[in-house]
Amino acid sequence: MKRRISSQARFMLGLLPGKADLVRARQAPLRDLAAGLTVAIVALPLALAFGAASGLGAQAGITTAVIAGILAAVFGGSNVQISGPTGAMTVVLIPVVAQFGAAGLLQVGIMAGVILVLLAMSRLGRYVRYLPMPLVEGFTAGIAVVIALQQVPNMLGVTAGEQPQLWAVAADAVVQWVADPNPVPPLIALGVAAVILIGARWKPSIPMSLGAIAAATGLTVWLDLDLAVIGALPGGIPAPQADFFDPGLIAALLPSAAAIAALAALESLLSATVADGMTIGEHHNPDRELFGQGIANLAVPFFGGVPATAAIARTAVNVRSGARSRLAAVSHSVVLLAFMMVAAPLVGVVPMAALGGVLLATTIQMVQVASIRSILTATRSDAVVLVLTFLVTVAIDLVTAVVIGLIVAALLALQSMSRAAQLEPVALEQNSEGESRLEHGIIAFRLDGPLFFGAAHRFLLELTQVTDVSVVILRMSRVSTIDATGASVLDDAITRLERQGIVVLLSGIRPHHRQVLTALGALNRLSASGRVFSETPDAIAFAQELTARE
Repeated sequence: MKRRISSQARFMLGLLPGKADLVRARQAPLRDLAAGLTVAIVALPLALAFGAASGLGAQAGITTAVIAGILAAVFGGSNVQISGPTGAMTVVLIPVVAQFGAAGLLQVGIMAGVILVLLAMSRLGRYVRYLPMPLVEGFTAGIAVVIALQQVPNMLGVTAGEQPQLWAVAADAVVQWVADPNPVPPLIALGVAAVILIGARWKPSIPMSLGAIAAATGLTVWLDLDLAVIGALPGGIPAPQADFFDPGLIAALLPSAAAIAALAALESLLSATVADGMTIGEHHNPDRELFGQGIANLAVPFFGGVPATAAIARTAVNVRSGARSRLAAVSHSVVLLAFMMVAAPLVGVVPMAALGGVLLATTIQMVQVASIRSILTATRSDAVVLVLTFLVTVAIDLVTAVVIGLIVAALLALQSMSRAAQLEPVALEQNSEGESRLEHGIIAFRLDGPLFFGAAHRFLLELTQVTDVSVVILRMSRVSTIDATGASVLDDAITRLERQGIVVLLSGIRPHHRQVLTALGALNRLSASGRVFSETPDAIAFAQELTARE
């Protein structure tokens, strides 16, 4: 009992910041501070854009980047992760704002934070690594399309409609623009996106998004264009508040909170995995990462921020900029806070079309065309999972897409495993010319692969079709796994063969398969009559003795 308590205590302490984090932060502070400054330049326009897209305004995006960025860095499980508002999260947040308003979104953020903390304490973070690549790629491509559809009204400079489907909102925006075309907003959006994308290829080390937004804003002010803008922002972070929480909405908001928590967990752990691959010797703690994201999401709503998660693009910039510790992520948030306290009035005149261009460029950069092409041409199963996950993400929602993608991937994997399982007749002897021949009255089968519920009934059908033999030897040494269904079906097949007067012998059973075979009765009867052998040659000799007596 003491050992169990001690183990749990060590696990809980492992979720909290420790001395090792402080030691690492002292190793290269100047390098981390420089990386944090670089990431802040990249994060500023994204935070503004995602905040505005969420429905709570650009201020909420900056608030989230500052508070969640610091808390997730301190309590999270990765040394180089950057957290804040993300495009994928806005996809889930918009319907919540539409149905429950700003107060509902703030409350759902707290509920999602609680769920993330519970997931961390349940040690479920490690299982995200088992998500299949086709699901992740389809999910990411679907999110990119959804974000692009959400930004069509901003990019065209029209008011978004209230249609429930995103494609309908985008189509309505196009109809509005065609009825009263204004070329300036789409030109600004496309210009900003082009600068970002071209800059990423030409000088990837230079963050172009902030410069593109500044140029678009300056042009708009200089020409005195009448365009929708972000609006005035308060300098600094709003004062904490707690009067938005309504206990009566908990049941209604729970599905949305679960979806937000699932998305935050998925995106954060995938981002941490990517960061590990970009560094040498870096290994994140998945449970601590969920805990850190939970703490961040618990705190952010009290300051008017939106639910947050780790951002793969900003994390990648952080790593490429030389970050080595959590100090880089903390400094990125401090830089954003300083900027808001000094330059909030300037941010307020940024045109919404420019933010739409930033998000358009983000969606294009999210889609890895080469990776998608390779998956589509790899196997039919991979292609089905990718396409289905993509379509469900666009047509329904993100969490449903992940659930359906996992179910389909699992079913296709089971189908593939069942096909891999084989029941093959094998030669007992060879003549002097090397030609195989079966002993008269004896046939041996080698079972290869898993004998489980997906393949067991096919084994039953093949075994019970055996005729004109006296003895059947089943070689079990190559069976990789046996479940209860497989053991039960095997016992049924043996019983049917014995009713035909055929003697069944087993050989080469692995020690860890004996328990399930014994529990389901497949081994007991044969063991009692001496028909289970450790080695196949012993089974063959016994079979030859039986046939010789006949």
